[in-house]
Amino acid sequence: MTTSELIRLALQEDIGDGDHSALACIPAEAEGKAKLLVKENGVLAGMEMAKEVFHQVDPTFELEWKMKDGDEMKVGDIAFYISGSSQKILQAERLALNIMQRMSGIATLTKEYVKLCEGTKAKILDTRKTTPNFRLFQKEAVKIGGGVNHRMGLYDMVMIKDNHIDFAGGIEAALNKVESYLAAKNKPLKVEIEARDLNEVEEILRVGKCDRIMLDNFNYEDTRTAVKLIGDKYETESSGGITLDTVREYALCGVDYISVGALTHSSVGVDLSLKAV
Repeated sequence: MTTSELIRLALQEDIGDGDHSALACIPAEAEGKAKLLVKENGVLAGMEMAKEVFHQVDPTFELEWKMKDGDEMKVGDIAFYISGSSQKILQAERLALNIMQRMSGIATLTKEYVKLCEGTKAKILDTRKTTPNFRLFQKEAVKIGGGVNHRMGLYDMVMIKDNHIDFAGGIEAALNKVESYLAAKNKPLKVEIEARDLNEVEEILRVGKCDRIMLDNFNYEDTRTAVKLIGDKYETESSGGITLDTVREYALCGVDYISVGALTHSSVGVDLSLKAV
């Protein structure tokens, strides 16, 4: 589903058979102007999504953009002005704000993680721990904050995790089954497999047949050991409860990627407001 389709559904959910508050209070012919006011420091995200919201509500809106996605914003900044039907501005207000506040929160948190990894090769990844039907927006916000998207869903990468390994009958069995499946389906997907300890890393290295090894809940010492064992044979990814306090130390271990579920499931929205002018 595209962002345009998601926005269309979100507008239907919000407006229903009409914005009766605005319809009752404001004459249909009334014209107005409003500004997007920044009330908290952070990284701005969601401008393109807000543009689509406004376009779908009323393509005749006049928009004056003062900032762009990825800009560092501070309290008092004006991101944009919107002019047009007062009724329609109010119809679009909440959805545009909801998207921008949440995306800006994700971009802001992602930027913090990215900055802490400066000087290392580690890239910050998101995960599938996203809000249903809001994933495209959340993952775009991660990119705006300087992070990298992991797989978008279950369909664009094979990720063999602990349950897959256990249900399949072990690491070798899982990797062999994936190899056979992808060949039969003619799907050139990358394969990542989770290792729970150094013994599993060694077994994965013996079997091969993957592109990336995830080091799940490894401590720093074991991460460094695993990175040396793997060398440049496969990409490496640290995962599992990594926070702002620990991310740099993991980055210094030499991994290629660090995945952080908190980017999307625990970020706090940035305070933004649409105010009449």
